[in-house]
Amino acid sequence: MSENVVHLHKDTALVPAAGPTVLTMVPDAAPAAPVPLWVRSGRAVKTAITHEHTRTAGRAVARHGLYVVGGARIAARRAWDGKTAARYERFMRTAEAAGDMDAALEWEERAQRYRDARHRRRMDLLHSPVDAAKGAAVTAGIGIGGLVALGVVMAVATRDVTAVVTPLMATVDFINLLITIVQVVWGPLVSLAPFLALLALWAVGGKQQAAPAWAMPDRVRNGEGEPVTPSIVVKALRDLGVPALRNAIKEMGDAGASMLSPIVIAGCGVEVDITLPSGVSTVEVQQRRRKLAENLSRHEHEVFITLPTAARTVRLWVADSGALDEPIGPSPLVTDQTMTADYAKGRAPWGQDLRGDAAALSLYQRHLLITGLSNQGKTVALRSLALWLALDKSVEFLMGDLKGVGDWAMFDGLARTLIQGPTDEHVIQVTEMVEGAVEEMNRRIQEPPGTVFPALIVLVDEAQVAFMCPLKDDEGRFYGGSKATSRYFMAVRKIHNQGRAVNVLMWQGTQDPTDQNLPKLVREGAHTRASLALGTESQARMALGDKAVDGGAAPNLLRPGLDQGTLVVASSGIDIPKGQSSITVRTHYVDDDAAEVITDRAKALRDGVTTLHAIDRGEDRDPLADIAGVFGTAARLFTQDVLKRLAARNEDAYGSWTPGDLRRVLDGTGAEPYKSDGRMVVAHDRVSRALANRDSEGSASGSK
Repeated sequence: MSENVVHLHKDTALVPAAGPTVLTMVPDAAPAAPVPLWVRSGRAVKTAITHEHTRTAGRAVARHGLYVVGGARIAARRAWDGKTAARYERFMRTAEAAGDMDAALEWEERAQRYRDARHRRRMDLLHSPVDAAKGAAVTAGIGIGGLVALGVVMAVATRDVTAVVTPLMATVDFINLLITIVQVVWGPLVSLAPFLALLALWAVGGKQQAAPAWAMPDRVRNGEGEPVTPSIVVKALRDLGVPALRNAIKEMGDAGASMLSPIVIAGCGVEVDITLPSGVSTVEVQQRRRKLAENLSRHEHEVFITLPTAARTVRLWVADSGALDEPIGPSPLVTDQTMTADYAKGRAPWGQDLRGDAAALSLYQRHLLITGLSNQGKTVALRSLALWLALDKSVEFLMGDLKGVGDWAMFDGLARTLIQGPTDEHVIQVTEMVEGAVEEMNRRIQEPPGTVFPALIVLVDEAQVAFMCPLKDDEGRFYGGSKATSRYFMAVRKIHNQGRAVNVLMWQGTQDPTDQNLPKLVREGAHTRASLALGTESQARMALGDKAVDGGAAPNLLRPGLDQGTLVVASSGIDIPKGQSSITVRTHYVDDDAAEVITDRAKALRDGVTTLHAIDRGEDRDPLADIAGVFGTAARLFTQDVLKRLAARNEDAYGSWTPGDLRRVLDGTGAEPYKSDGRMVVAHDRVSRALANRDSEGSASGSK
């Protein structure tokens, strides 16, 4: 009879089988050998030693011990300064290092007066023991005599002779009591004195943080929230890597802070002027901005270096840690629904400067150029200015958006011309639009002197597309480029040369400036130049000019993607601190929805604007239909406004029209111009009725 032998492991389930079954147990695999105790103890010790809590505790112990050492050093230094002329010597060396010889001579005189006074005090000490002994004898005699006299008086009053010595004995008993008290207190006081001295030294060292950086808490070691103090600024300058500056500060000693003006709060940071010692150039400090920022426990973008008017002086603005990463709040254009604009006298609310003050820009008769890398907020910054100016109903816009993604779509019905698209055909249209503005400028120039013209803003966003266009016209002239035969370039140059005198202004936004996509003559023709983050210093010079960059402007040091909307502005239209050539502005962000609300308010101020989306040329025109098409929602227009809108619709057909040409077309239609309040106007309903009657008559004639 066969048997079924089943070998069972610990976790094996029983399965029925035919025939007798023999169960046997198979042991599991042998367990791993136990880890020796000494190995586990070593691991535990290593873990305990390297644990963060252990390291923190070790730093704390070392820190407080070193506070005592540092406090002793500081106390000894103060005592030495108080007993010697070392303080005056340091001030003297500071003045000599700064090249201020008058101050050096003054400190030398003070040191000499201190030495003379110290000599007199020491000579007085030679005679003081004898004088003190004489004084003590006289005082003791007077005191004893007084006590005896008091005893005599008491004896006479009490008729008791023993009362004569009573005051004297009371004084002796009091002195004995004081001696007893001192004997009782002296022992504990002597025992506690060292501990009290150590506590005093620890307090001095802790207040001055007299411990190495490695022993300080993480918050202090990382510089988080560390205030900017004179000693920190001096140390940062000393470690900047400029030998002449380091040596001068060493000679100055603790008086290196004399280079600094008072540190004042400025917005979300602090500001301080630094007068550099002789032999140290301001350029040497400017070129080490990153190292200076790191020495101040800040990031590079949180320290700005500019040059005030004073010679050998740099001005530092140091932001609070992380403050520049916080938003600045909504634009007044969004929060104030009653805001209006004044082109001639007002200022556009653009954002805030680094000090937290409102940054407002005057746009009056100033050509504008804004540049920067892609996706840094250039269009929003440019659009914010246009949105504010649109609230002045006298201002007219010609707009070309060569990106064509709808960033300027809300100006449809507000701008006279709005061309949107990135193709070469759109460049042609934009070029012709700018050339039309040149013709309008020339017409205004022919008007009598003193004539006041409404502002005409010619705005081209992504202007580098126009400069880079390779197409030629029928006469072989390039639309793009930077030569005298380049149409867009020459049109912009003409407006830059003469436009501001008759309020025809050129605004351009462009990316990544180079000599190819932003010619030198064009960028230098702008009165207001602003730049967002750029890649190199050479691009910064193209965007803002050499003067601004040499004065400390550094858009190339802004952080792409992180400092969106932050730009550096060089313009006479914005308040720039005295002595500086530029200012850094954090612009308000106005999104598309808010922009539409603002443009709706701007449209309500106007009678209605018909926006052209293309420049029509070289085709047969229907003058009466074109006249009817320029009214928009307006009930009537001045004849001069009708002529302007016709010229904007088609410069070739209507650019040379006069009021007589307009009357010639409307005569006999029932829509002739008529006088209202002393000015000739054309009524929209009359023109529409005349057009409808003409079309119906044409249809009737055709049906016959």
